[in-house]
Amino acid sequence: MMPLLDTLAQRLQQDLPAQAAHKLMESQARFRQGLSWKPNDKTRQSAVLILLYPHQDSLFFPLTLRHVYKGAHSGQVSLPGGRREEQDRDLVATALRETHEEIGVVPENVQVIGQLTELFVPASNFMIQPFVGYVAERPTFQPDAHEVAQLFETDLQQLTEPFRVKKTLLTVGENIELEAPYFDLHGQIVWGATAMILSELKQILLQSSH
Repeated sequence: MMPLLDTLAQRLQQDLPAQAAHKLMESQARFRQGLSWKPNDKTRQSAVLILLYPHQDSLFFPLTLRHVYKGAHSGQVSLPGGRREEQDRDLVATALRETHEEIGVVPENVQVIGQLTELFVPASNFMIQPFVGYVAERPTFQPDAHEVAQLFETDLQQLTEPFRVKKTLLTVGENIELEAPYFDLHGQIVWGATAMILSELKQILLQSSH
């Protein structure tokens, strides 16, 4: 494995930055209502995958742009993943299956090197478990046209660039306006749960570089 990947794999086995990292990228609304937003008996399990691969002497991972639809995460940039199905033996299987369905990466080619802290998403009532995986070669991506509007290949090191983090006013749901921090990647506003998950990975990368 590449030195950075080896370091990252080792770091993922130690204590994680967890909620402290999540809070750095949480929206104004989530901050204000955090105490009242808790999982319940209808909360569904889901998983996402940060899929690392070598490219241009660095490590990259894919982000996807969702189509615009009537739903909580319409038009958002996200990591490949989705809800756990009955046939999934565990959440790792969920992450690998969804990644295969969304962007065409064969599960058998992926080495899962660790996981990040789970994150509750009140808007959709999902508990997300993020995993970090690796494939030895840059994949030939095959995005599913129904689920993916666009795929962005993202240099992992971009997460640690300070100018990537910005704030903006967003209009969500039924014309609800909120202030939210975001990662400026590929000219896209990467916010919400995806930004919070990437924030934890960012903190791990910063800690690993010391």
